[in-house]
Amino acid sequence: MIIQQVLYCRHVSTATATATVTHTAALARLGHALSDSTRAGVLLALREAPAYPSDLADALGVSRQVMSNQLACLRGCGLVEAVPDGRRTWYRLADSHLSPALDELLRVVLYVEPGCCAGESCTCA
Repeated sequence: MIIQQVLYCRHVSTATATATVTHTAALARLGHALSDSTRAGVLLALREAPAYPSDLADALGVSRQVMSNQLACLRGCGLVEAVPDGRRTWYRLADSHLSPALDELLRVVLYVEPGCCAGESCTCA
């Protein structure tokens, strides 16, 4: 029992030591982005494919002004980037690691709350 506690404490100390203030701030930004259902919906939609703000607004059932504000927040968090396309701008995830990370977070949600997505129509798992 004491050996397990010592090993656990060493593991926790090592894990804590590798998490810098920068890591903590980056994780907090991701948490902030995911704390709003519209922003979470945008991130999940963009993991499938880049999109124009008007298409995202229509798909998520929000106004274009709300979508503009949420995309500005996600840009500020460093999670999405705007790509000019003539007179329009489309959005994509800022890094290729985000899509599999969001997929993995969905799996965690399904583990924590298995009833949130059930049946044939669920595409999360």
